[in-house]
Order: sequence, then structure tokens, then C-alpha cells
Amino acid sequence: MKRRATHVIALAALISCPILAAGRPAPAQAPTAEQPIGLPRVSDYEPIRELRDIHFDFGEATIRPGDVKILDANAAWLRAHPQQLLLIEGHCDNRGTTSRKNDFNVDLGEQRAQAAMNHLVAQGVEPSRITILSYGEERPQCTEASERCWSQNRRSRFLVKPR
Repeated sequence: MKRRATHVIALAALISCPILAAGRPAPAQAPTAEQPIGLPRVSDYEPIRELRDIHFDFGEATIRPGDVKILDANAAWLRAHPQQLLLIEGHCDNRGTTSRKNDFNVDLGEQRAQAAMNHLVAQGVEPSRITILSYGEERPQCTEASERCWSQNRRSRFLVKPR
């Protein structure tokens, strides 16, 4: 787990924005390689109808062509509201075949949130306004065992709060 935290910190420094993994306590100061990365106060962020979720294919973190329009609209709203900070949550369904399924799903959720962030940044949203967080399979939107339900859980969710 320590190696993953170091990797995430190095990646966060590389792209100049916070990247967080669920389940780690918030540090009192900026994290070092030995400290866990803190979680944002998710309760400070809220979903708004103007920012829509995007969805992903099973096991993928590639933006689907139909979701590009959603991301472009999200980017336009964010550019028009520079006083808002953005939290992008990465989510997965609960399937997987490895013994480390949850680790895989946390990584995949992070990749999905990162893909959404990369698209928004390419559309002119300031990266310093964006935080990404992966919940993996931990916060499903739907709990039925069906493809219809699983497809709802494979998503990136967008929440905002004032600066």
C-alpha cells in the first residue's frame, strides 16, 4: 500500500492537482511519501443538475464517443463558473475476477476520474480547480445483479463547491 501512495503523490505532483484514494485519513499538512493522502470533505461538495455523469464500458477508462458531448457541456459550465471547485469521483461495478478485485476497481475508478479530468483540462478548465477521488466499487448507484445496473455504476460523477 505504501508504494501506491507514493505513486499517487508523485502523479499528483506531476499534474499539479490533488489525487485521492478513498479510505485514507486527512493529514494535518501536505502529504509526504510516508503520509497518506487526505480525503476532501465530500460533504462540502454537491451534485448539480448542470453537471452530468459519464459512463464507461466494462473494465475500461476510455471516454465513450457519446459521453464526449456531456464532458464538453460540463467543461462549458465550469468555464462559465470559475468560482466553483470540482470533485470528480471514479466508480466501478462490483465485478472482477482477480483476488485483488477491490484494488483493481479502485485503480480503475481513479483512471476513469483522471480521463474525465484530462478531457476537462483539454477544454480549458483550470487543473488546480479539480480533485479526483476513486471509490472503486464501494458506492454503487444501483445494487441489482444485472448489466443495466452494473452499467450505471461504471461512471465518473461531478460535484462542486464554492472556492
